[in-house]
Amino acid sequence: MAGNSRRQGAIRKPGSKKGAVVGSGGQRRKGLEGKGPTPRAEQRKGHPAQRRAAAAAKVAQARDKKADGPEVIAGRNPVVEALRAGVPGTTLYVALNIDADDRVTEAVRLAADRGISILEIPRDELDRKTNRAVHQGLGLQVPPFEYAHPDDLLATARDSGEPPLLVALDGVTDPRNLGAVVRSAAAFGAHGVLLPGRRSAGITAVAWRTSAGTAARLPIAVATNLTRQLKAWANEGLMIAGLDADGSIDIDGLDLAADPLVIVVGSEGRGLSRLVRETCDVTVSIPMAAGVESLNASVAAAVLLAEVARRRRVAGRV
Repeated sequence: MAGNSRRQGAIRKPGSKKGAVVGSGGQRRKGLEGKGPTPRAEQRKGHPAQRRAAAAAKVAQARDKKADGPEVIAGRNPVVEALRAGVPGTTLYVALNIDADDRVTEAVRLAADRGISILEIPRDELDRKTNRAVHQGLGLQVPPFEYAHPDDLLATARDSGEPPLLVALDGVTDPRNLGAVVRSAAAFGAHGVLLPGRRSAGITAVAWRTSAGTAARLPIAVATNLTRQLKAWANEGLMIAGLDADGSIDIDGLDLAADPLVIVVGSEGRGLSRLVRETCDVTVSIPMAAGVESLNASVAAAVLLAEVARRRRVAGRV
């Protein structure tokens, strides 16, 4: 209507129309142009290769988080045991005016034989380097721990010629418990230990000390997603047995001990998480006398691993 033609906004201002006014304005030609070379598979969102690359990056990030600097193992026995086990030490710290005994003498000799630097430092400086741990005048600096890939654990187990036996930890946050589980795993013939990328202790100086150096002999890996990794191992033919106070069977009924097996150890407080428990083929409890509280996570793991080792020895003699 003419009366509305002068209303503000009723007429289009010059140059305000979107798109071409006369002809295509080159839009058609641009539409025919290619978008460049196809990105590599690992760069395409949603592609399996991209998901694998992202998972590998997360694992690497988890490794860096768990080992962000050198650690110092403190104490005469832990240092000697670590040197005997071949822990890759870089520097042996010895307190000035130390009261030397056989352990100090052996530590210095082992470090010298392996070309490890030996430094005498004041006791207060050694206190600082060990975060005031009970060092007894000895400290061994070790580089950040080198974690394996989860696939390496199964490959190592199969190369051994024995039925695979792996240990997975679900939320164990105390490095002392972690070190104790690693020591028990090595003692009872496990082929490797798996840690989740989050909510888990890493191999620190405390874990090194508790493991008594066995962390240098047993591959330890980090999984981006623990449940997914357990399912992947199940697809490879391994049985998954979780330690649980209310297990579906007790340790006496663990007939699959001689089979390819993954033992999952829950956290110190809440035990197995819901998703991990649902992934397990069986959950195993340890019978105890009435009135006794549940066992520490590392102690329970040692009891179950010892029983698995016993049953495998018996099966090997049959």
